[in-house]
Amino acid sequence: MNANRSLAAAAIASLVSLSLAAAAGAEEGKRPPKEKCYGVAKKAQNDCSTAGHSCSGESKTDGDKSEWLWVPKGTCEKIVGGSLQAGA
Repeated sequence: MNANRSLAAAAIASLVSLSLAAAAGAEEGKRPPKEKCYGVAKKAQNDCSTAGHSCSGESKTDGDKSEWLWVPKGTCEKIVGGSLQAGA
């Protein structure tokens, strides 16, 4: 009887996990679109790689025109120093 309870508990846990994963996926689709915003990242706060390095968090200076952050679409050019193109 313990084997049946264990199997039932595992099945319930799987169903709960799947439903939580599906809910998270639905939330993902509701997020506003994003764009890369160059020139606004603070030192060591960039979001991804550039020609100078291969990882996030490796920017060397504040406001480097080749470093970028993900921002909600339409907000980059409203940020002082923000540009949709690298080096602009």
